[in-house]
Amino acid sequence: MKSHPYLSGLVAALALGVPPSASSAPEKAAWITMGDTAFVQVRQLVPGIASVASRELAGSGQKIHAVRVSESRLETIAGAIHQRLQQCGGFMFHKTEAEARAALRGSVAVGVSPSYAIDNRELVEPVLARMGDKNIEQTILSLSAFPNRYYKSQSGVDASNWLFATWGEMAKGRPDITVEQFTHAGYPQKSVVLRIAGSEKPNESIVLGAHLDSILMSRMSDTAIAPGADDDASGVASLTEALRSMLERGYRPKRSIHLVAYAAEEVGLRGSQDIARTFKQGNNAVVGVLQLDMTNYKGAANDIYLFTDYTDSKQNAFLAQLVSAYLPDLKVGYDKCGYACSDHASWQALGFPTSMPFESSFARDNPAIHTAKDTFANSGGQAAHALKFARLAAAFAIELGSD
Repeated sequence: MKSHPYLSGLVAALALGVPPSASSAPEKAAWITMGDTAFVQVRQLVPGIASVASRELAGSGQKIHAVRVSESRLETIAGAIHQRLQQCGGFMFHKTEAEARAALRGSVAVGVSPSYAIDNRELVEPVLARMGDKNIEQTILSLSAFPNRYYKSQSGVDASNWLFATWGEMAKGRPDITVEQFTHAGYPQKSVVLRIAGSEKPNESIVLGAHLDSILMSRMSDTAIAPGADDDASGVASLTEALRSMLERGYRPKRSIHLVAYAAEEVGLRGSQDIARTFKQGNNAVVGVLQLDMTNYKGAANDIYLFTDYTDSKQNAFLAQLVSAYLPDLKVGYDKCGYACSDHASWQALGFPTSMPFESSFARDNPAIHTAKDTFANSGGQAAHALKFARLAAAFAIELGSD
């Protein structure tokens, strides 16, 4: 593992339990849950941090720990996990100890069980044929042109507003489509949610997501340059192209389809947790959840990698079948990404079936993420790789949406 000079200062940055000076306000406490691997790395840097509760989740093969932290240190923890483990995320943010302890218990599956039959070629194939990499390229360039999409910054707010307006313009003339911004407590960036109402089963939902925010692994500020072209403008752009082509073909699903660009993924999956909880509290029947987090850097031999941990094995098999049926020239690989590596984990934790197709094997993802070098040029100046994921997302949405 490479050594990184700034890590030597993490002990001071992360240390908890040090009494504040008389002139400083107490640090706001937060709770996070993280897997064994991440916890070991953070504990090595900060010996004083301890797990207050832990549990091995069924099928995970590792313990998950609930840990009390200072909220202001969450981004530094994310940076440490990224540097030590080459991993995005790696933890989930919780507002209370009770919420963190509840996350350790896991959740009973609540999704609707679809047939997973591939029987809508007449709907899927024309949509896939109309999709193009140049449209994806333009969306990536537009989103990465913001100085950053940090969940606390004005440009993060501006990026949310831009996407809200863009999806809204695309949906004009379709009364069955609504586009909204989801407001989160504690930070200004809003998630963007588009819903195509199902014609026959409007209360059954398919959710396709990507995260809107971007971040640097260190020294993040409101004005820092964090273009996030691959992480995760590429995922948002892939979803946007799937949407564009479905609308161009006039596709109308039987089940409702939701496209979500989540705020604040990089600091504990905050936006997706709020939205997933809203679905569960509303007793929404979620048929399937697909997460696109980084789609445009081909770092490994296979075209699409399916993560097998903290996801649904039956739905993963369905995705592999979709590739075989509609994208037969592509090769599928399998890998693991660890606990809470992206927003699908927020849904999986509540019992919904999830999948996350990824741009490469986990060890060979884009080395520029979380830096100022995460640009479109550093993904090869192309969007052909992201187009593969856009087509898979469209096939997923239409097959499940038309079941």
